[in-house]
Amino acid sequence: MIREMTRETARTWAEISLGNLEHNYRALRACAPDSRFLATVKANGYGHGAVAVARRLVELGTDYLAVACLDEGAQLRRAGIEAPILILGYTQPQFAAEVVELGLTQTVFTPELAKALSGAAGAAGRRAKIHLKADTGMSRLGALAHDPQAAAREIAALCDLPHLEPEGIFTHFADADGDEEYTMLQFTRFLDVLDALKAQYGRSFEIRHCAASAAVLKYPCTHMDMVRPGIALYGHYPDPSCEGLDGPGLKPVMSLYSRVAAVRDFPPDTPVSYGCTACLGGDGGRLAVLPIGYADGFHRTLSNQSGVWLEGECRQIVGRVCMDMCMVGLPPSSGVKPGDVAEVFGEHLPVERQAEAAGTISYELLCAVAPRVPRVYLDA
Repeated sequence: MIREMTRETARTWAEISLGNLEHNYRALRACAPDSRFLATVKANGYGHGAVAVARRLVELGTDYLAVACLDEGAQLRRAGIEAPILILGYTQPQFAAEVVELGLTQTVFTPELAKALSGAAGAAGRRAKIHLKADTGMSRLGALAHDPQAAAREIAALCDLPHLEPEGIFTHFADADGDEEYTMLQFTRFLDVLDALKAQYGRSFEIRHCAASAAVLKYPCTHMDMVRPGIALYGHYPDPSCEGLDGPGLKPVMSLYSRVAAVRDFPPDTPVSYGCTACLGGDGGRLAVLPIGYADGFHRTLSNQSGVWLEGECRQIVGRVCMDMCMVGLPPSSGVKPGDVAEVFGEHLPVERQAEAAGTISYELLCAVAPRVPRVYLDA
């Protein structure tokens, strides 16, 4: 017998509010009402569960979905999701036939992949949809746009191969949540590449896109034919400077919880956890043991640095976070007992606060929530 995993039976679990996801989708769509909407569901939907998230977004009317790699796109197709899916990253040329067979749209930035897709599409009697990428300042992938004429020449050559359908072209901003001058420089380079493609090669594209979450919120001039929110879709701002720019406000979609496994009292001067990095001191102390650790996605860097919401307040992590457990301090008067629920992040303890304590960003903590942590979908 395989038991159904619910919040009542899980040791540690994440609650995913599909209602909040819908709210964020509608709020972001209202920011760019004249643009198509590409919902970014890569990295398992930023940890929220790609299939469940994608299904709800398709129901809501998203025009496109975005994944990072072929395997992520294949997972959505196997789940019966038929919406257009853009692979943002690298696919090995030897898998071009699978891209064509699954009807995925592939980002193209090398002749090798373009030729492989052309050959695979021709062999299947089909045309492969592609989006081209211009590197305007991210220094990652794409035709380098510091010289717009050279970038246009490179992109046009990729588009000229047979059996390809160059549907779109895009770039990616490196600092839209921080540096307006650099963002506008990138945007200008992108426009210059588009102008050169049109003037020299007669090439235009149905979908031009460059605005991810920060640009959707901060720079309406960059919305163009399609926007592609990521972190904002899941209720988090890429930077505090973006808050208050989206009208109704974003609502976090994920909350993470763990259930108290034990409550223990210790004598004076008792060391706690690996490396004995914490000690309970001269009066001893009481600890709650939580069955969540770094294998669940609760970063070890939070050891002795952060806490969880328990018994109506934030309780400090004591000692190092273990692979599967961690310990939190309790006052002698605490009434916490095994089975009580601790909020790791959520309504009372935002993931941004945990991320600051860990020296990282909210994106990483959300994506880090491990597959073994069940997702419980609310408003499903």
